[in-house]
Amino acid sequence: MSREELVAKIAQDAEISKKVANVALHAVLEGITLSLEKREKISFVGFGTFSVVDRKERKGINPQTKEEIMIPARTVPVFKAGKKLKEAVK
Repeated sequence: MSREELVAKIAQDAEISKKVANVALHAVLEGITLSLEKREKISFVGFGTFSVVDRKERKGINPQTKEEIMIPARTVPVFKAGKKLKEAVK
């Protein structure tokens, strides 16, 4: 599903215009992004949890040259699906 399709679904379900639905979706995504920038955890009961984790530096292998390389440490966003979402996907 694309962003446009999601906006159309929100607009239809909430009986609002696509413009208002797009603003609402943008606000939700912006709120999640800002919270993750502050390293805060965001939980939607039954749906899932967004969080930030630090990955340590580790060894890897370049698949083209088979040479061992060091993969630098980095901070990444993580999503863990909730129980209801997992059951819906089964």
